[in-house]
Amino acid sequence: MQKRRVTTAADKDKSWGDLLAEGRLPRFALICLGVWLNAADGLVTATIMPSVGAELGGYQYFAWATAGFLVGAILAGASAGRLSELFGLRLATALAGVVMTAGCVMSALAPSVDLFLWGRLVQGLGSGWISGFAMVAIALLFPERHLARVFASVSGVWGVATLLGPLVGGIMVETGDWRNVFWLFAAQAAAFSAVAPFLIGGGAKGAGGPGIPWLQLGVLAVGVTAIAVADLLPSAGLSVAVILGGLAVLGVVFRIDGRARVRLLPRGAGDWRTVVGSGYAAMFWLTAASMGFAIYGPPILQALRGLSPLWAGYVIGAESLAWTLAAFAVAHVSGAWDARWIRIGALCLVASLVVLPWAMADRPLAFVLAGGALMGAAFGFSWSFLGRRVLAALSDEDRAIGSSAITAVRQTGAAVGAAISGAAANLAGLHGGLTAESARASSVWVFLAVIPLALIGTWAAFRLTARDVA
Repeated sequence: MQKRRVTTAADKDKSWGDLLAEGRLPRFALICLGVWLNAADGLVTATIMPSVGAELGGYQYFAWATAGFLVGAILAGASAGRLSELFGLRLATALAGVVMTAGCVMSALAPSVDLFLWGRLVQGLGSGWISGFAMVAIALLFPERHLARVFASVSGVWGVATLLGPLVGGIMVETGDWRNVFWLFAAQAAAFSAVAPFLIGGGAKGAGGPGIPWLQLGVLAVGVTAIAVADLLPSAGLSVAVILGGLAVLGVVFRIDGRARVRLLPRGAGDWRTVVGSGYAAMFWLTAASMGFAIYGPPILQALRGLSPLWAGYVIGAESLAWTLAAFAVAHVSGAWDARWIRIGALCLVASLVVLPWAMADRPLAFVLAGGALMGAAFGFSWSFLGRRVLAALSDEDRAIGSSAITAVRQTGAAVGAAISGAAANLAGLHGGLTAESARASSVWVFLAVIPLALIGTWAAFRLTARDVA
């Protein structure tokens, strides 16, 4: 006879109802809006760039629309923790919305490509601060028992953004003016800024903080800029050299930060023997290994399979859909199984990088969808537990800077992965134009080139969970 499971008080404490109780619903909604602004901005903008180019010209500079946004977002995410201490989370979050609003208005009004690119940089700063402050809010305003569900919800917002982003951009271009995209996001960012002071509770006031780590931020800017522009260089060999140089500069940030009075990162951030260090490493390298599919999947599918840009984008959307479903499927897990899901997720990523180069060119499309779903499930299974472990290991002193650093680590990994995938694509012939031959070669090397990154991330994930999995 089957036994009925008794619902205990502990179960109720971990339920969705308890997550949204005691005034947490408005904060939860604000965090989701902030994540949406960060996630959807880049996806919608990528869809409208051909129309922007047709009106403003300057096609040769348009890679900077992404690179500039990414540099701004990483620097903002890295500094968000200290700024939340300096100004208080409530004021800092409201100001972040103002900055993003200003960047959107600059892009919407841009009469030339120059002002448009400056607007993208300002948008990156605002978006990075919004995302970074959202991570700080999660760490400060939600009990640890709810962190897995909060991170699962954040993953869900990313999934929705990936599915709706290309559609919103396409509709704006076909029925109106590309500038309306930026007016739409300006309105959302302004609304975010207006309601943030009311929805973030009084318990989120800053303690004043010791200041801003200008030296570390300056060195970080040099390293991130080098990595972000590496795939814009004409030679793949030069791109690889610049990427390696940028990574070396990022390593210097850890050395400087360890000796600085005002730190940018939590203690142990660069030490893989610690929970924080191995957690950040897993996030960084696993994210880097995943970037090729989102960036080069659509043009490869269009060139080799004749898919429209919209349908190619939705094939890539299988990754985000699987991420969302997997995240909610394991959101209730605790104990030893959260460590196992971190490991399973890392192994799923490696498996996806084996399936995709085999399937992209001429296997049935179902295999491409399966490879993308494996990649998305990798992060759905593991990401919330990685974040929860890092937050749990942070001291009270490092909680703000450590939580906001999650955003910077992820985005820096994305920049590295994008640059390495770009160098591999250029070596495969894509620098000479998108042809059937260059697309076929790129469909293999874009993925094979990042398998070492996935293996490093998997090793870090296994190291992180070594004590919990016998």
